[in-house]
Amino acid sequence: MTVTGRDRTGIVATVATKLAEHHANIANISQTIMSDYFTMIVEIVLPAELDIADLQGDMRKLGEREALEIHVQSEAIFDAMHRL
Repeated sequence: MTVTGRDRTGIVATVATKLAEHHANIANISQTIMSDYFTMIVEIVLPAELDIADLQGDMRKLGEREALEIHVQSEAIFDAMHRL
């Protein structure tokens, strides 16, 4: 999952809370701030019964509400997009 937007207090907490509502576990997290712009990459482990489309929809709504770009995708898609 990737999260980007203007830096402010509470972004990590807001995203982590929404993930917890879906019983998703954060396996790895990396974040950086450049010129007041926040970027975070989160590797999450989802319960087998969770439909990823439900999580994607909820994270999209959260992004709209919080003025963030949030993208949830499978690891294979992420790797393919970021391979040189």
